[in-house]
Amino acid sequence: MPLEGAVAEPAVLRLENLSKRYARDRPPIFAGIEIELRQGEYLAVMGESGVGKSTLLNLLAGLDKPDTGRVLLEGIELSALDDDAATLLRRRAVGFVFQAFHVLPYLTVEQNVALPLDLLEVTEPERGRRTLEMLSAVGIAPLARRYARELSGGEVQRVAIARALVHRPRLVLADEPTGNLDPRSAAQTLSLLRDQVKANAGAGILITHSRTAAETADRILVLDAGGLKPL
Repeated sequence: MPLEGAVAEPAVLRLENLSKRYARDRPPIFAGIEIELRQGEYLAVMGESGVGKSTLLNLLAGLDKPDTGRVLLEGIELSALDDDAATLLRRRAVGFVFQAFHVLPYLTVEQNVALPLDLLEVTEPERGRRTLEMLSAVGIAPLARRYARELSGGEVQRVAIARALVHRPRLVLADEPTGNLDPRSAAQTLSLLRDQVKANAGAGILITHSRTAAETADRILVLDAGGLKPL
C-alpha cells in the first residue's frame, strides 16, 4: 500500500483512446484503444494479418503519430515530442526484437549486443561488463567473438534479445520474434524473452499471430477494427 501523500510511479506505457487510419476518407484501422502496462507486466497482442499490428507497434515506439488519443511512455506523450527528442527517448527507454532479427552479420556477437550502449555513450568498462553480463544471461557468452554470420537462427535470435535488453529499457517490443524459427528454437526463444523481460526490463509487449506464442505472456489481447479486447 503506498504511503499517504506519495506520488505513484507512472505506468511504463499508457494508451488513451488511440485510433489510426490510413486516409481521412477511409475507416479507422483500429479505434478506442485503452491499455496500461506497469513494471513487470508482459502482454501479448494477437490479430490476423492486416489488422494493424505493425501500425500499432509503430505508434507504441513513437515512429508514427495517432489520429486521436495519446501514447504515454513513462508519462511522456510521444506525439508531443519533436523527432530528435522522440529518438532520444526511444533509444534510452525502448528495446526492439524483430522477426527479421536485424543483427549485423559483419560485426561480432559482442559488437552487435553493445550497439545500444554505444549509442547511449556508455563508458567502455561499463559497456563491456554489461554486454558480457547479458550474453551470459541469454546463454551465448562463449560466442562473443564469433561473427553473427557464423551463427544459427536460434543463436542469432538470442543476440537480438540480448541487444534489445542490454541497455535496460523500460519497454520491450517484440514483433513476431519467432516467425523464422523451428518449433524447438521458437519455444526456447519465447521462454528466454519472457524471463529476460521480467528480470531486466520494465514491461514487454509481444506482437504475434500465434496462440502458442501468446500464451507465454501474462495476458492476451486481440486487435481488430474495434480496438484491443481480451481473448
